[in-house]
Amino acid sequence: MVTKIITQHLGHPKSTLMGWVTQSLMKRNNRFLEENAVRLCEIQADNTVLEVGFGPGLGLQEAVQYLTDPRGKLLGLDYSEYMHKVARERLRDHIASGKVRLFQGRVESIPLPACSVDKVYHCNCHLYWPDMRAGNAELLRVMRPGALMVSTLNLDFLRWGLSWGFLQGANVEPKPYLEALRAAGFTDVRLEEKYDKGRKFEAIFATAEK
Repeated sequence: MVTKIITQHLGHPKSTLMGWVTQSLMKRNNRFLEENAVRLCEIQADNTVLEVGFGPGLGLQEAVQYLTDPRGKLLGLDYSEYMHKVARERLRDHIASGKVRLFQGRVESIPLPACSVDKVYHCNCHLYWPDMRAGNAELLRVMRPGALMVSTLNLDFLRWGLSWGFLQGANVEPKPYLEALRAAGFTDVRLEEKYDKGRKFEAIFATAEK
């Protein structure tokens, strides 16, 4: 029962005690993956960048440092109202300046115009998408031709969690996501094993060719 509740909150954190616990877990376990997703995106100072499933805002906080040009914009999409509240507080100065904009909604319906984003990144986010093909098709729609998408994950940790009863119903294995990216129309789709500071993780890359 506890593992089921935690899994539900990982997919959709709420403003409850368990939601606070989930946020703390995200901050402790995802910071490394968020920072590497941002780094691998190779963000340019004038890019428009989108993070999907930004959680408590750690990745946003990292990415905004790269957008030093006034034309650079950082966008975030998350389904959880609670995570919006947490991230808004973390990024309040950047939001006030107009550098950062946050949206609440689903990846299957992104409130952005077509061909408006240069880079997309997310961390352990696609695991909870109910329709990965629809979500990837929508990402492809908002990305400019040649735009890069990066997703980071720790497969060993995810598989360990699954073995202990967590993440039931989540798409932990990467193969279905890679297939959904290709089916949506992305090119150069690949999974790479990476290391940073001696720690292993995996990164998924995909390019928007139109």
